[in-house]
Amino acid sequence: MADGMIVLSPRARGLGRFILVRLAQVVPVVLGIAVLNFFILHLAPGDIVDVLAGDSGGATPEYMAELRHRFGLDQPVWVQFYRYLLNLAQFNFGYAYRHGMPVFALIASRLPSTLLLMGVSLLLTVTVSTALGVLSATRVRTWVDQGISILVLVAHSIPGFWLGLMAIVLFSAKLGWLPSGGMVSLDRAGQGWGALVLDVARHLVLPAATLAVFYLAVYTRLVRSSLLELHGADFVRTARAKGAGEARVILVHALRNALLPLVTMLGYQLASLLSGSVVVESVFGWPGLGRLIFDAVLARDLNLLLGILFLSSILVTLLNVAVDVAYRLLDPRVAVGGRR
Repeated sequence: MADGMIVLSPRARGLGRFILVRLAQVVPVVLGIAVLNFFILHLAPGDIVDVLAGDSGGATPEYMAELRHRFGLDQPVWVQFYRYLLNLAQFNFGYAYRHGMPVFALIASRLPSTLLLMGVSLLLTVTVSTALGVLSATRVRTWVDQGISILVLVAHSIPGFWLGLMAIVLFSAKLGWLPSGGMVSLDRAGQGWGALVLDVARHLVLPAATLAVFYLAVYTRLVRSSLLELHGADFVRTARAKGAGEARVILVHALRNALLPLVTMLGYQLASLLSGSVVVESVFGWPGLGRLIFDAVLARDLNLLLGILFLSSILVTLLNVAVDVAYRLLDPRVAVGGRR
């Protein structure tokens, strides 16, 4: 610090420029995704008026025409597209007629639940897969390595919806250890914050574990192969030559470099993790964006679908920026544009 000003190191300034460049790239990506979402969804047959008319049981053509005029669905596509872009610029996503509230408010009420599910699932995936990958790499060609390989192969082959249903049957219906669905118990009135957190945690176990199983299998094999590739690297042999124990060589020297491919894979699969939550949230009745997307598709609610997809694209691109920053922190040689 000089004359009351904070002086950043060259590494910190480089990281700051890296973050700014990546954030600047988010804008055209999100805008392109928003345009594609609009036209793809408008190619699908049917709209929310057809669903509302079916629910009413005997809607007349005049009533349906009135609804389409009220929702703006009778206007040309280019007019609807112009209004859509104008509303996006104001962060206005319209109204969710089936839910009786603005789209933004509805998404904001569901987003924390999905972020909680994804965050816990991601933490569980990285922690367990790293531990299993290290154990498998250090016990290569033993029964431990073979057992872990069989375990991850089975986990990778099981469909998520089937695993979720079987988990409900075993842990909820048969054993009664965990709740079968929802986020909180209906009889929690009068309980304090501690009891509420514990209740949410109990409801979170099955959906988070179900969502994590598929990715756990992929990352376990990735960590194992990365560690085996680094087994004969120069810096690993140097650490052993200096007398470092095997545990220190693996955990301190090799593991940090072995995690780089895992971080890269996380960036590519964040979108699939969000889409996987659609199935898991539907199976367990978890009140998040995944369940909301499913309901919006059934209701042909374009306003809600476009709002969810737009905010989801922002979320996924920002998470990818965070992954890139984590990669840069793990390996400072990475520069903007992927150069070293």
